[in-house]
Amino acid sequence: MLIHETMETLHRMRLKGMVEAYHGQLQDPEVAGLSFDERFGLIVDHEWTRRQDRRLARRLKEAHLRMAACVEDIDYRYPRGLDRALVRRLAEGDWISRHQNVIITGPTGVGKSFIASALAHAAIRQGFTARYYRMTRLIGDLTTAKADGSFPQLMTGLARTDVLILDDWGLSTLTAVEARDLLEIVDDRYNLRSTIVASQLPVEDWHATIADPSVADAILDRLVHNAHKIALKGESMRKLTNGLRETPEPGS
Repeated sequence: MLIHETMETLHRMRLKGMVEAYHGQLQDPEVAGLSFDERFGLIVDHEWTRRQDRRLARRLKEAHLRMAACVEDIDYRYPRGLDRALVRRLAEGDWISRHQNVIITGPTGVGKSFIASALAHAAIRQGFTARYYRMTRLIGDLTTAKADGSFPQLMTGLARTDVLILDDWGLSTLTAVEARDLLEIVDDRYNLRSTIVASQLPVEDWHATIADPSVADAILDRLVHNAHKIALKGESMRKLTNGLRETPEPGS
């Protein structure tokens, strides 16, 4: 009866990990040989691990990453200008703590979106928050938010996100209004948060994709000068890997 009451109390306290661990110990005769401190430590460890796993799952869901990618699955077998040492350093997350950016450029299919998602996944595993956006989706959400009154909340959420991924940068020219909105986003984040930009265009061509030249100068100043740059080249990974491991989606 005491065990049942203890289980019920743990459930009411939302300590489901401790309930699982306690129940598991009751089913395992070998645990009887452990001391109370050892058994209690295992129960607490299980609760902690469960909470960490749930937190990771929640942050991954909130990130809306384009694909399930992790740095361990990045394919280095084919030459495409990818520096393994740089990726390893970025995966450690120090650039995020320093509020620096990452710029990934290259032709369609070389794995830009995969690498961006993998770096974001690594950041989430280290406790950072992340959010993935295609530029067209971001512009659309900003327009909708202005119409329904949620614009301040959206901008606040973007400003607070540790790693913001802006994919498919430069596929269409930003209007003056869109450029000003984007400037507000990158200005709010400058030296406070980190941004990953993935683009088919080399950085020197970005300026021409923003209608207002002065706003373009301001946006690029905040994104480019403190960025780690990954310039990819070569053939599409779809052709090279035949669907094995790292396989980018269209436009990546």
